[in-house]
Amino acid sequence: MMTSFTRIIVVLSILRQALGLQTTPSNQILVGLAMFLSFYIMSPVLNEINDTALQPYMDNKITSKVAFERAQIPMHKFMREQTRPDDISAFMEYAGEKPTTIENVPLKVLIPAFMVSELKTAFQMGFMLFLPFLVIDLVVASILMAMGMMMLSPMIVSLPFKIMLFVLVDGWGLIMGTLVSSFGIGS
Repeated sequence: MMTSFTRIIVVLSILRQALGLQTTPSNQILVGLAMFLSFYIMSPVLNEINDTALQPYMDNKITSKVAFERAQIPMHKFMREQTRPDDISAFMEYAGEKPTTIENVPLKVLIPAFMVSELKTAFQMGFMLFLPFLVIDLVVASILMAMGMMMLSPMIVSLPFKIMLFVLVDGWGLIMGTLVSSFGIGS
């Protein structure tokens, strides 16, 4: 919940629904894709945690408490950069906290603000993904109604067109690129 995984899996799930596919790709594939993309996005943070906290702890140079405190710093920075200021302000108000700077926001405030912000971003991205597929569904349904084919499901007819559109525009590449760039990687 403190990584990029939430945004990625929600966007991929909405994409599957937008395409009109119930089980393709399967949940295992979506979760696997989201996990590996999360590892890619989170690798700078994980490397910093490894260098500043885990390796010194494993070498008995620092205590577990110090390692935990050091590991929080890169995670705090990542979540802070991905969280909307309005969400942080709202959760600071809910918790009755008044930190002097954004760097001093406690994790008990930052984590729920980050999660809400990630869900909001994921649903915004999902909405933008859904629109072109919705247009295809509406056009197909209108054509079928105009032809008097009311018993034929528009979903059956529109599915191949949605898949064809997705493949022709290199949908997977666009989705992965958009997700990665939404975290400020490669920009």
